[in-house]
Amino acid sequence: MSNELTRTYRPFSDSRPYTRWWWFHDDIREEDVRSQLAWVRDQGFGGVEIAFMYPQPGAGEGPRWLSEAWTGLVAGAKEEADRLGIGCDFTFSTSWPFGGSIVSEEDAGQVFGGASDQRLEKSWELSYYGQGRILNHLDADALERYAGHVGGALKPALRGTTSALFSDSWEVFPEGLWSAHLDPVFRDRFGYDLEPFKTSIDEHPDVRYDYRKILSEAAIEGFFKPYADICRRLGSVSRVQCHGAPADLLAAYALVDVPESEALLFETFFSAIPGSAAALGSRPVVTCETFTCIYGYEPWPAPSPHHGEEKVEDLKLMADAVFANGVNHIVWHGMPYNAPGGNNTFYATTHVGPDSGFAGRLPAFNAYLAEAADFVKQGRTYTDLAVYLPLEDHWMRHMLPEERRGPAANYYWELQTVERPGALLGYHPLWISTPFLAEAVVEDGSVRYGEAVFSAIYVDVEWLDADGLSALLRLAREGARICVTRRPVAPGRRPQAPGHRPQAPSRRPQAPGHRPQAPGHRPQADYGDRLTELMNQPSVSSDPGAALRHPKTGRPHPPLVGGRDVPEFWCREVDGDYHVFFAHPDTKRIRYPMAYEGWRSTGLVEREVSIHLNGRERTVDLAFEPEDSMLVRVSASGAVDVSPGRVEE
Repeated sequence: MSNELTRTYRPFSDSRPYTRWWWFHDDIREEDVRSQLAWVRDQGFGGVEIAFMYPQPGAGEGPRWLSEAWTGLVAGAKEEADRLGIGCDFTFSTSWPFGGSIVSEEDAGQVFGGASDQRLEKSWELSYYGQGRILNHLDADALERYAGHVGGALKPALRGTTSALFSDSWEVFPEGLWSAHLDPVFRDRFGYDLEPFKTSIDEHPDVRYDYRKILSEAAIEGFFKPYADICRRLGSVSRVQCHGAPADLLAAYALVDVPESEALLFETFFSAIPGSAAALGSRPVVTCETFTCIYGYEPWPAPSPHHGEEKVEDLKLMADAVFANGVNHIVWHGMPYNAPGGNNTFYATTHVGPDSGFAGRLPAFNAYLAEAADFVKQGRTYTDLAVYLPLEDHWMRHMLPEERRGPAANYYWELQTVERPGALLGYHPLWISTPFLAEAVVEDGSVRYGEAVFSAIYVDVEWLDADGLSALLRLAREGARICVTRRPVAPGRRPQAPGHRPQAPSRRPQAPGHRPQAPGHRPQADYGDRLTELMNQPSVSSDPGAALRHPKTGRPHPPLVGGRDVPEFWCREVDGDYHVFFAHPDTKRIRYPMAYEGWRSTGLVEREVSIHLNGRERTVDLAFEPEDSMLVRVSASGAVDVSPGRVEE
């Protein structure tokens, strides 16, 4: 992994929230662009992200996507935003995923059987090109050619202040996703051909695991890494929703300049994944597409439940929940372009515009969102305990049970059901995965990766890849404290013939010679020996309490925040001081879809917490009025300041 980041610009240093601004294919007029940007600024927004979308019924001709007329309108919007002192980002596509008329047959998405039949919906080009091809997101060369068209058309708009170029959630159909150039890669890596298994891969979970491991690497090397490089070459920064990709999301998020989460189609605890990746990759900002369909979802073009009836009290708790899981900049979702008298509406729950039901409260609410975001943006994320992200467990499984699925969650590998261990939340745990462990170093018993330093690593998984085992064993040999709660199994085994129904996986280490490996790869045969060696290291235990004891004194390592029923929180180190953001206890009950009535507390809610920093314990009383958050500052000298976070009308 690389910690390099363009240092000439700190993205989103202004903490005012952005809004996604949907430009529906229509006669976009410069005077309307100027007036809407002025309205955005006056409501306390810090910027917009222009997204190029499908024509609404009765839309005018409008400029062709990427034409000179289109480029002129986009560049004019950016120039006006610069003049008004607000940011202006651009979606690097029309609709999502990447695609359109500029995608050739050669560069189009592929599946096991050849060309993918997925087509781009809701595109700016819908009225004159129909549903165009989607891009092969596993091929860096295809992405480079695509970016040549889009980047060239956007170039005039990228002058002036630095913009972010946005890539929305992956949303490439996952079943049978492939690219022909990966066949020899798979064979060289694993020593057998994938071809005989392609039509029945779900009958062979171990083969499917190997397939998903290659997919992860292909998504990172074929899309996320080159996309970040392309954005920097264009003088911009990459802002990316990596979720939805069949990848190690920590590794993907850490590569882009601005990781972006999403809520509430994604549960609020999901944001801890991009939040952790940002800490590992030294990324200062984590944005979040927020307020999307908080009360439920109906497929486009139907409006979602309670459209136009949003409650600021619910929106505030929603924002506080993602702040307490690692987000530090809000992107409203979202606002439609409208000419005077226009009636374009945003399909999701939260419609932003002068006709919003909450329009009169926007300036005050946005002022709070900016204050809270700035509080959790200063300094860097506090680190203490690293928790191994259970990628292997989720790559070995397939479909979520029906009751756990949602509009944006169908598969285990999407990681939308993964929560940090509740018993460890007081230690402010961050996720970690194999690529980071492989490059981490041990210093005085602590594990360091870049700016992140961890007192211990916690591993509670059923499956552990040989690469992850090797990384943990090296760190343990160097004195890292590691808790491995149970004896894991190596995923991926010698494949059975197609049509053979595999037996249930054993929880014991696999027998020698169980799966052929590529030349030069350390054989799988010694997995059991290495696992035994790991468990016998003096700094390794199956007891979390033992792993969290100080190696010299034997005293328990206290959590950052202790107490009964501690609210959700996030902590930042700021020049020797500490900022601890506590969300209202109600946020722990937020799940998709958020209830519309009767779920919020109506009276005072009190919590007593203990904060352990620099060898000292401080008892802090938190008194939450309805919807309050708490902004707690602990100075280097030990002084504690508690301020309620609320919308001041």
